[in-house]
Amino acid sequence: MRRVFGVKKEKEPPPSINDATDRINKRGETVDEKIKRLDAELSKYKEQLKKMRPGPAQEAVKARAMRVLKQKRMYEGQRDMLYNQTFNLDQVAFAAEGIKDAQQTMTALKSANKELKGMMKTVKIQDIDSMQDEMMDLMDVSNEIQESLGRSYSVPDDIDEEELMGGKPI
Repeated sequence: MRRVFGVKKEKEPPPSINDATDRINKRGETVDEKIKRLDAELSKYKEQLKKMRPGPAQEAVKARAMRVLKQKRMYEGQRDMLYNQTFNLDQVAFAAEGIKDAQQTMTALKSANKELKGMMKTVKIQDIDSMQDEMMDLMDVSNEIQESLGRSYSVPDDIDEEELMGGKPI
């Protein structure tokens, strides 16, 4: 229902970490530009001071240079604060990404666990043991068959070592 004096404004979504970081970085760039401009102005005043003789004109240039130097230091302090804020936001973003990765990992592990449980229902350890026993029995039978087929009929089993060496005693 509409209010007497109008419709309630919808709240804007809070800025994301990336939005806040971008905004702070833009402000930092603006401050950097101001610092560069002040550096150029300071170097101009330094050149003027080198060329001037002591006196009231030199004092006036010194006063302007001091004012510019104070502004520069103020902007450098602001820039450092902005960089610290950006660093803090980057840390928060990194932590948030880590949590998202952990959530995805947990989801994948739960899915794999469920799938593994389903597979384990179809495989029983008793079936594996009985299959292994059958395989061993079959291998034993196969070995017996191979031994039977591999017997030699013409060579006696009791050959003397002397006969083997050609009649010479060892």
